[in-house]
Amino acid sequence: MSAVRGTGVGIPTGDGTADAYLTRPADGTPRPAVLFYMDAFGLRPRLRAMADRLAEAGYTVLVPNVFYRRGPAPVAELPEFIDDASRGRLLRGLMPVMRQLTPERAARDAGAYLRWLEGCPSAADGPVAVTGYCMGAALSLRTAATHPERVAAAAGFHGGRLASDAPDSPHLLAGRITGELYFGHADRDPSLPAEQIERLERTLTDAGVRHRCEVYTGAGHGFTQSDTAAYDKDADELHWAALLGLLARTF
Repeated sequence: MSAVRGTGVGIPTGDGTADAYLTRPADGTPRPAVLFYMDAFGLRPRLRAMADRLAEAGYTVLVPNVFYRRGPAPVAELPEFIDDASRGRLLRGLMPVMRQLTPERAARDAGAYLRWLEGCPSAADGPVAVTGYCMGAALSLRTAATHPERVAAAAGFHGGRLASDAPDSPHLLAGRITGELYFGHADRDPSLPAEQIERLERTLTDAGVRHRCEVYTGAGHGFTQSDTAAYDKDADELHWAALLGLLARTF
């Protein structure tokens, strides 16, 4: 296992400063950059550990607190383990914060994160990859569409409402995407029913986007998050294989 170096950083945006976690191989060599979008529970030890695993594989990884407008992470008091009983209560409390991150704000923030990475000595020159979890999957898709000149690949896992009937649904941006996409869906995820999975697949295909969408059998929403009751070890390892394979093809 390679040694990594992680640290907290601040990213200037149009609305303030986003706190973030930056991790990279400890040898100091600039590495291809990965922008890592959090789930609704936010920047916490589990996400730092996931980012460190990517860094161990040879990447410079930035995990911004996308809720920075509310304050530094964590924006909600989290238990050490999020069980089914606490999950609903926490999500209800976070819903106003999630709504505050409009598509317009998310696109502006993505530009700030990408500009910061462009000037980061630990990040290699060239395009970046993006990955996101739960709500972060939609942010990953939007970033690939709104910044196609910077994003060579984007992934999303157990994402919700990726292809809804809403006029600002992220799948409607597919025509702008030039990078390769990968989505790992949970087949027991009420936030992304089968009709949305089919609509996303059809839209990406019609737009000529290089992509692969997989449905992980038996997995539920949040299957990568080992600090929650939704964790599914087998589905999580499938996620790592798919994500690392995408990054290997990209860089």
